Amino acid sequence: MDEKALRELLDKDAIRELVLLYSRAIDRQDIDLLRDLYTEDATDTHGDSFDGSADDYCKFIAGSFPYMPYSGHHVCNHLIAVDGDSASGEVYALAWHLIPTREGGQQEDFMAVRYIDKYRRCADGKWRFSKRVVTYDFKLRRPFDGGGTLGQGALDPSYTVCTERLFARGARG
Repeated sequence: MDEKALRELLDKDAIRELVLLYSRAIDRQDIDLLRDLYTEDATDTHGDSFDGSADDYCKFIAGSFPYMPYSGHHVCNHLIAVDGDSASGEVYALAWHLIPTREGGQQEDFMAVRYIDKYRRCADGKWRFSKRVVTYDFKLRRPFDGGGTLGQGALDPSYTVCTERLFARGARG
């Protein structure tokens, strides 16, 4: 394998990890990690729920954490095209959220989404989102009367079982 092909494979793997870390940041309610995944000039457009700078998106998400006891983002297909220090990607994902109803109950919020991304390799060598556009291909809301651990944020056992830096709370090391 030539050096260029190997570099592209390594870049694609780093970008896939970036996408998985996004899911982890949202689902474990780790806003410091989420901030670290975007370039300073990044934008994020989440369908009809948010459109603006990545910094404002992080504030928006942090404000939703108290009202979202469970969130699960499950990455499916991920197609990536790398061109030097920039790349584009399309990520299919399933997203589940538990959110309050106006009546004081809880409802399941399920979506089949596509993240249409632009990525950039930054000066520190890490890939980050420079633009993220989310399409809601399918949405379903229905009453929830189930159970489970319903997300545990910083108390999630993954922090004590998986002690490598990749799994630690906060910005990437």
